[in-house]
Amino acid sequence: MTLPQILSLTVLAGMMLLFIWGRFRYDLVAIMALLAGLTVGIIKPEDAFSGFSDDIVIIVASALVLSGAVQRSGVIERAMLVLQRRVRSVQGQLLLLTSSVGFASALVKNIGALALMMPVALQTAKRAGTTPSIFLMPMAFASLLGGLITLVGTSPNIIVSRVREEMTGEPFRMFDYAPVGLGLTAVGLVFLTFGYRLLPRNRQATPTLGEALDIQSYVTEAEIPAGSPAVDETVGAFQKRHDHEVAVTMILRAGIRSAPFADTVLMPEDVLILAGAPDCLERAIVSDGLELEGQHRERPEGARDEMGVIEAVIGVDSPLVGATAGQLGLHERFGLNLIAVSRQGERLAQRLGNIVLLAGDVIVLQGPIKLLLERLGDLGCLPLAERTLRLGSVRNRLLPLAILAAAMIATASGYVPVAVAFFAAAALVVLSGALPVREAYTHVEWPILVMLGALIPVSDTLRTTGATELIGDWLSNFAATLPPWGAVALILAAAMAVTPFLNNAATVLVMAPIAATFATGLGYRPEAFLMATAVGAGCDFLTPIGHQCNTLVMGPGGYRFSDYARLGAPLSLLVLVLGTPLILWVWPV
Repeated sequence: MTLPQILSLTVLAGMMLLFIWGRFRYDLVAIMALLAGLTVGIIKPEDAFSGFSDDIVIIVASALVLSGAVQRSGVIERAMLVLQRRVRSVQGQLLLLTSSVGFASALVKNIGALALMMPVALQTAKRAGTTPSIFLMPMAFASLLGGLITLVGTSPNIIVSRVREEMTGEPFRMFDYAPVGLGLTAVGLVFLTFGYRLLPRNRQATPTLGEALDIQSYVTEAEIPAGSPAVDETVGAFQKRHDHEVAVTMILRAGIRSAPFADTVLMPEDVLILAGAPDCLERAIVSDGLELEGQHRERPEGARDEMGVIEAVIGVDSPLVGATAGQLGLHERFGLNLIAVSRQGERLAQRLGNIVLLAGDVIVLQGPIKLLLERLGDLGCLPLAERTLRLGSVRNRLLPLAILAAAMIATASGYVPVAVAFFAAAALVVLSGALPVREAYTHVEWPILVMLGALIPVSDTLRTTGATELIGDWLSNFAATLPPWGAVALILAAAMAVTPFLNNAATVLVMAPIAATFATGLGYRPEAFLMATAVGAGCDFLTPIGHQCNTLVMGPGGYRFSDYARLGAPLSLLVLVLGTPLILWVWPV
């Protein structure tokens, strides 16, 4: 063993110990490992920052933006709501989510399937009053298992198919992976349904100041247009359809106030005073096509900037205190629309323009972004930092899904690389207005990207120092003494062990030739060993860095590096124990 090889393995071992220790945050550990590699000379200065241009960084960042756009649209969430109403237990919800992700990953790239379903998991956790960490890591693992089912599910399958074609003249076909992949996916889903209890229950994403100031009781005013699903529906049915998360506190019909009795039938042009949490109000308004008060007013002259919504607290010395929006001429004088009000300990049941505002009230104002920021000082209001409300914003519900579907089809066809397709899709959702630029940046988990960019050149030292060839020689020598099932299990275990350091595609590029070579040397057919390589490379359940699906859920789930092994180690053992005989049954040597 040469000195560079020793240094590479030492740096990687030290990095893993720091990750497990948890004293330093994961991005800082990655930076320290990068600096250590530079210091001992196993990383060249010109290669130090090559990781930040790697495809995986682009894929993860783009997937987070796309996930945010899908979440903002609310389409998948509403589609899943029908099933979620029938499934109340955490285990049932978890099985529904993991199954959806797992089998979707068989048809599209697993990172795309996970990005599509993450918003549903976040909303499910919110409805159930639990932490998203219960759902997100099992969903990531389910997406990896589902990717084993078909040729296009994950990159290792495509690479292994190419290696087999080079060796035998015949590649693996689309569904050659299905018998092994389906078996492991089914067993894995059952395990995840019960094994989620191994995860710590206190894991959650770091809350922003806005979340700490979360306010759950707003009142807003919306008109029912002709053609809305709410037309000819009773108040009771309207509230039941929205899971009683939105309450009708008053109805105005032809300017006359009336009490919202449960059997009152709603009609076009009725104005509803609605109360509820911001997200619940938004879902009701968008799904029923309701028109918010002031939403379609003309903008002030010269104010052609991007429209936005801001939440602010009325100060003691504010000119709003003791007045109504109508008396102040909020739109005429300041160019802003009042679209919601919240008052601690009180449910308001008046038209927004007639509510007498008090110090401490939380209001939601809509207007041009630049004008909003300028007018808050004039109005004596304090913005709630880092709070983003979409109430009153216009959303194209189907556009983000159409863009994501196009990206998935492009990658499945093989004509467009995953990184290019996802980056283009992320750009399109922003350019189309489906996701505002400011909101897009808030969805990107920057510490995750720093960790990836720093770790890629560190992990690559295994290849550049020749350590991978050395490991391959050790495996070949050891496998010669094993029975066929032992040799297949060794390749499967080795691929699973190497994946966290090289990522799954690189693992296949390194391991597939090794597996095929010593299979031939031992007189065996190569298919079982190539299949074991693909399964092992696709099943990184031990770390957040071996596969972008694991990385994608790390920030939103609030996971620590060591959390992955708590759930992933027994799942890895399950794949090893059941995968070996399953591979040999389908692909005898």
